[in-house]
Amino acid sequence: MSGIASYIDHTLLKPDASREDILAVCKEAVEHKFASVCTNPLWTALVHNTLKGSGVKTCSVIGFPFGATPTDVKVYEARGANLDGADEIDMVINIAAARANDRNSLYTDIAAVADAVHVGGAALKVILETHFLTDEQKTLVCEVAAEAGADFVKTSTGFSGGGATVEDIALMRKAVGPELGVKASGGIRSLEDARAMLEAGATRIGASSSVAIVNGEQATSAY
Repeated sequence: MSGIASYIDHTLLKPDASREDILAVCKEAVEHKFASVCTNPLWTALVHNTLKGSGVKTCSVIGFPFGATPTDVKVYEARGANLDGADEIDMVINIAAARANDRNSLYTDIAAVADAVHVGGAALKVILETHFLTDEQKTLVCEVAAEAGADFVKTSTGFSGGGATVEDIALMRKAVGPELGVKASGGIRSLEDARAMLEAGATRIGASSSVAIVNGEQATSAY
């Protein structure tokens, strides 16, 4: 599959990342023409300013990595990311609500963030954290995310065990249909891994091993 770099969110979410680390990731993203650079909110403005005019998008995360913050806090984070220049925002769902099959709480949380994100002109990716959910719960979250105005559903944060699987990508694609994006993230270490996810229905890949992936190498660790 050619042009795989254009599917990849080049990701650096480690809490000990430095300004120099972020700038290095941005340089790699421009060189390889990745879809976006995804970082913690602290770095969103720096990423946006560094990537300006490059064609590489700025991606920020909110409610990260646990999703266990009140909806109004997630909305506040989303507004801040908008102001700092985010083109895309990845939010973690209320995992407790998903495990309780609480459709109303899931919808309220996602819809409020979607509204805030879209006012700023950005796209919203909703992180399921599939490792914690049954197949039925994954389907529920995907359906609710679509109803609530999300633009993508995403497998994992990469911080809570598990990660993207071909089976989960296929399930999520079936649940959301052809219209929404599906992002595979967590444990993607090679070009073979990335291709398998895209063939299963993913339209975006989240990885910290992006350079190794596009060079056809096997990384030893990955977001």
